[in-house]
Amino acid sequence: MIPEEELKAQRILNLAPMVDFLFLILAVFAVLAVTRTALYDCEVNLVKMDTKTPPPSFAEAKPGYTILLSINDQGQYKWVTDFNEYLLDGVASVKAELLRQQELGLLPADREMTKVLLHIDKDANWESVAKVIFAIKETGYQINPVYCPE
Repeated sequence: MIPEEELKAQRILNLAPMVDFLFLILAVFAVLAVTRTALYDCEVNLVKMDTKTPPPSFAEAKPGYTILLSINDQGQYKWVTDFNEYLLDGVASVKAELLRQQELGLLPADREMTKVLLHIDKDANWESVAKVIFAIKETGYQINPVYCPE
């Protein structure tokens, strides 16, 4: 009663699940590549501070100008100068202060001549660190996170 064609073993391979699986694998690698580029390839150089010798004065920086920012363990930003230290409200305040100092002529017109050293507290929230790094890079300044070996 059953036709002979239906009783024979089928030798057809269903490729639809394999194509779906390959598409998912391709999507995962694409997301990983984009994420790696966004997080790790942002050209941020780490500067090592020697705690045995005092840091050079900002007036001694000959090739350009150096700005010292610090982030404490509460995620607050502090602008440090030779004479004063003052807290900034957030990332927008850091960007505004950089631009204000450039407009006043306190920073060189060529932004590549200005280095921003970012001293990070070891207990600082990494979200606030990442935000300020990307914000400073958006304004066109060089950012160099600083660490002090223990």
